[in-house]
Amino acid sequence: MPKEESETKKYYLKEFEYFDGESFITFNIVSINFERKTIEVAVTDRGKISVIEYDLRQDGKGDFYFEFGPSYSCNKRHA
Repeated sequence: MPKEESETKKYYLKEFEYFDGESFITFNIVSINFERKTIEVAVTDRGKISVIEYDLRQDGKGDFYFEFGPSYSCNKRHA
């Protein structure tokens, strides 16, 4: 099984939390597109749920990640 396929299955709908200093932000992975190098994530922030597409990045060890924050561009898919 290719690493990309196993990573997709491993993280599909996986939940992660981030504390921004005021409240927790929850991330659920909806889909990963390795060809376009994007990841679609359901973000729950202060009671509002948005599905947002981020750039999929890869570190030197081959692990995948995305960057969340106001300084990074993202394409909002659904409100």
